[in-house]
Amino acid sequence: MIRKAIVLLFVLGLAGCDTTVRRSETESVDYGPKPTHWREEIRSYLGIRLTDPKNAIVEFRTEPKTLYQKDTGVRTRQYGWAVCAWVNDKNRSGAYEGFYPMTFFLRNEKIVAVNNGPDDFGVIGAEYAREQCAELGAPFRQQR
Repeated sequence: MIRKAIVLLFVLGLAGCDTTVRRSETESVDYGPKPTHWREEIRSYLGIRLTDPKNAIVEFRTEPKTLYQKDTGVRTRQYGWAVCAWVNDKNRSGAYEGFYPMTFFLRNEKIVAVNNGPDDFGVIGAEYAREQCAELGAPFRQQR
């Protein structure tokens, strides 16, 4: 009995993480106009969050494209013009840590959500950023 309950909870947990998006969901939102100052907005965002923003390496891997992030048990619904960036910041010792992917959602020239940024490090944010960068056309491959 307990084993069945554990299995049921596990299955329900996985169902809550379903990120498959239906066409009706993507068509029901207003993405607004394509941003024109998105690079500046992202650099401004990172400028107050990175350890060494002046020397950080920020590679914009995609131009803005519309993207819809479904509401799940671990993330809220987000939509907008998304950009994939790879960031390599220095640590407090002055050494580069290595690149990591980030996704930024923008609407009306403002960032409305970020996955895997300095405020969102962890397994969940990293996985969302990897999946979304791949969907945007810039699959992340760990560099050595």
